[in-house]
This record gives sequence, structure tokens and C-alpha cells, in this order.
Amino acid sequence: MSETTFTPGPDSARDFRDALGCYGTGVTVVTTMSPDGPMGMTANSFASVSLDPALVLWSPAKTSRRHTIFANASHFAIHIMAEDQDALARHFAQQGDGFGAVDWHLSEENLPILDGCLARFECATDAVHDGGDHSIIVGRVIRAAHRPGRGLIFKQGQYGGFLGRDA
Repeated sequence: MSETTFTPGPDSARDFRDALGCYGTGVTVVTTMSPDGPMGMTANSFASVSLDPALVLWSPAKTSRRHTIFANASHFAIHIMAEDQDALARHFAQQGDGFGAVDWHLSEENLPILDGCLARFECATDAVHDGGDHSIIVGRVIRAAHRPGRGLIFKQGQYGGFLGRDA
């Protein structure tokens, strides 16, 4: 098996995406309330930032039609998808306003909360930073929840599970 070595740039965008795809990530759906109603977006760019204060981040693409809604939101919720929720992740990857087809409820902060997820972080927006062709949105966690189970993984363009012990 030969290794592909390259300098990231416009001519090597596919190689760069393929290299990034070698790293399996968890799958989230981020939700907020827009002026037109609940909005969701599937994202794998989620990370913890700090335990004290409790901060997390995610990074929506600036080219997304939903970017401005999330970059301007005062609050949002990050839902960690369970292994059996790939249909929900695919749903919000395609459309952001399709809440009629999913089970959800409103939080105390008027955030759309998806039912049945593995974990959830309800956040107040703390900062929005430029991140090249993405924005880096930092949230101060105001409420969190989790349940036992296995998480949904995204790797090399595919959704799947994790072959290991149950959480």
C-alpha cells in the first residue's frame, strides 16, 4: 500500500478530504430556534473545550444555507447521535427544518430538543470565531444529559457503529 503525500491546497482538495476521512468522528445534530421555527444541522465537528467553565465547540460551514442562523443564535443544543440514529443524522444533513418527521420537544430556553439521543449539551453562545471556510461556535453548557449506549460514527464518508463494549 503506497502513501499519498501532498501539500493541502485547491489542487489537492480531494486528497485532503480523504486524509481527514481516515479519522472517525462522532455524529451530532445541532438545533436552534430560528425566526421561522426549529432548525437542525448534522455536524461531526464537535469537541469539548473546557470543564470549568463548561465549554464545547462545533464548526458549521460558511457555505451552508443554515450557517447564518446558527452563527447568530443566542442558544443551541448539540445532540450526540446513538448508533441506531443514522436516519436522523441523514435527515438533518439534507434539510434543517424537517421537524415534523422526528420526535422532539422544547427546552426551557425554547430550544428544539431531539428525543432519544445518546447525549445532549444545551448551550448559550459564548463566542463565534472565524475558522477559514467554517465558523467556530463556542457554547457555554447550561444543561447536559446522557444515557447508556453506543455512539454513531462517521468515517470515510459512511455512518457506522463502534465495535466495542457497551457504554
